[in-house]
Amino acid sequence: IVGDERPDNVSYAYYGDATYDWLVLLANNVVDIYSEWPMTQQSFDTFLINKYGTYDEIDSVHHYESVEVTNSRGIKILDAGLTVPSNFSVTYFDSGLGKEVLKTNITREITNRVFEDKLEDGKRNIYLLKKEYLNMIAQDIKNVLEYKEGSTQYVSRTLKRVDNIRLYQ
Repeated sequence: IVGDERPDNVSYAYYGDATYDWLVLLANNVVDIYSEWPMTQQSFDTFLINKYGTYDEIDSVHHYESVEVTNSRGIKILDAGLTVPSNFSVTYFDSGLGKEVLKTNITREITNRVFEDKLEDGKRNIYLLKKEYLNMIAQDIKNVLEYKEGSTQYVSRTLKRVDNIRLYQ
């Protein structure tokens, strides 16, 4: 997902029809579009202020992560991106040097902004159903979810009545 694209924009760009937005959401198991779909930049900024209160808090440290550590032969000793304490260090035997090595200052700060941004960016990688399966899935869904006149959900040909199952959770 690029920028502030909504499911209908993605649907139109990929399928040529904005009404398949439900299929974009279904393919990605998105039930709550407000928390499971990437926010617009304005919404994201508002979210950060509401969650953290001030810009100083937004830019304060959320946690620390390790940086990659390799020995003298280029063999990885420690992966980057592990959540660690701020004073984290690692001691290892470097066979290339023939001695024990203590590595310090191998952490980096992750601010609340960077942490939340990483979560939002994770929502930008989505799955889309191949176009050749579109008609088959659409027909199957139509057959399974058809509301017929006389059913409790039928109001008119274009309007159905449903219950909000999340209302009391």
